[in-house]
Amino acid sequence: MEFRRPVARLFSLLKPKTLQQHLLFMVSALVLLQIGISWYLVSHVTAKILREQVGQSALDAAHMVARIPTVRQALYAGDPDGFIQVIAENIRHDIGAEYVVVADTTGRRYSHPVVERIGQYFVGGDTGPVVHEGKSYVSEAVGTLGPSLRGFSPIYSPYPDEEGDTPVIGFASVGYLTRNLHATIRQNLQRPMLFIAAMTMLGFLCAVLIARHLKRITLGLEPSQIANLYLERGAVLEAIREGVVAVDRQGSIRLMNRAAQGYAGLSPDDRMEGRPLDEVLPGFNLHRAMGTGEAEYDMERTVNGLPMIINTVPLRHGGVVKGATVSFRRKDELDHVARELARVQQYIEMLRVQTHEYSNKLHTIGGLIQIQAYQEALDLVVKEATGYQDIIRFLQQTVPHPVIAAIILGKYSRAKEVRVDFHIDPESSMVDVPEWIDQEAVVTILGNLIDNAIEAVVDQPASARRVELSFTDLGNELIFEVGDSGPGIPPGRLEHVFSKGVSTKGKRRRGLGLYLVELRLEDMNGNITVSESEQGGALFTVAIPKAARCML
Repeated sequence: MEFRRPVARLFSLLKPKTLQQHLLFMVSALVLLQIGISWYLVSHVTAKILREQVGQSALDAAHMVARIPTVRQALYAGDPDGFIQVIAENIRHDIGAEYVVVADTTGRRYSHPVVERIGQYFVGGDTGPVVHEGKSYVSEAVGTLGPSLRGFSPIYSPYPDEEGDTPVIGFASVGYLTRNLHATIRQNLQRPMLFIAAMTMLGFLCAVLIARHLKRITLGLEPSQIANLYLERGAVLEAIREGVVAVDRQGSIRLMNRAAQGYAGLSPDDRMEGRPLDEVLPGFNLHRAMGTGEAEYDMERTVNGLPMIINTVPLRHGGVVKGATVSFRRKDELDHVARELARVQQYIEMLRVQTHEYSNKLHTIGGLIQIQAYQEALDLVVKEATGYQDIIRFLQQTVPHPVIAAIILGKYSRAKEVRVDFHIDPESSMVDVPEWIDQEAVVTILGNLIDNAIEAVVDQPASARRVELSFTDLGNELIFEVGDSGPGIPPGRLEHVFSKGVSTKGKRRRGLGLYLVELRLEDMNGNITVSESEQGGALFTVAIPKAARCML
């Protein structure tokens, strides 16, 4: 157990823990494996080639010795003068061989580098083929000088026998020691070894560079972190009720959640990756966001025949737009929530205004009573009661639609709170409102126009704060007019007054009121014009056709 703990600790230290270490280990192992295989092949091939070359050299030298006439004559005569030793040694020195041996068919030597071994018998046991069959060949055996690679060639008699043949009278053997051959092989492998060492260092360097590059393109995340992010992303996307689509630079789908597939009328099993977004859900129009790299929020577009509210955020990496993420939801779903919220806000606003207004009136009445101005207090009570009752009675008669009447009454109370004279044309009437017209849209239009008018005059002198409202349902259109006594709209801004973000009220406001008014009118095929009111301010005229628009 004591021995296992250090070993386990060593393995724990060597085990790669990061993506960079994993990649470095894997690439290094691959480089070492390739280098090992390369070294084996190079060394094996080099040794084989050298062996073949040395063996062929030995065989060629043996052929040459065996064909020398003097050698043949001397061997036939038994070499009484020792010419064979002289010739063999001269040849050995010239070709660099370890030995050149000439022997008769019994194996008795007539030459040898060691003179004392002349007359002794050839050692190795590989002379049979050359003596008995007259073959020339290369053999590797252990002789008196040690293991050697040697070539054999038969020496034929200079004189034919009785049958006219020239019999084998001996053989010539030229040899190279194996240890010298191995030294030669090692010497020839030095340059390939240096090359392989350089390739090894280059392989390790490439492994480090590849690991760093992969670390950079994965944003420094480890494999486990990437896996967790992938799983978390899938869970988050499926939990979102909005449709979410991610596209690449070419507009091809990279990711689509179930909500988006539902809006497209697709099955969750359908694979969308790689398909063009315009083909699956036409109408997104991502070209501007992809081209400029600027995000777009709360854009109303018709996608796949359905009105959608769309948010587009380009995906950037290294300052370059790589794609975009789009989230969207059906406009009618958001409108339903907006209507519910608008009703609550209107109710709260009315209560707040009435509370504030009645608080002021009660304080005033309390003060009048304290100073014993009883008649003035009674007149104020009668005036306030009569004023609200008159406007409520008027709206009940001329606007029998609670939603529209409520927004007018709420804005009337708001105007009184900020000391603005809010005048409603007594000839106004809004009885004939077709059922197809969205009254919540009318509330949005009137609410924004009246709010703009009140805010336009609130900074004017008290005697010049006037907002006028008139409406009629006579004819084929519903007409609303909202005028004020404010400074009006500068001529240079008339063309852009309905654009999103354009406002004359300073940077604190986002400029959405008139933008929403125009959107609601477009939905109902209505229109709006801007002119100068009788009081010198702005006059907005809204016309909504009573006939429903035909949808082709």
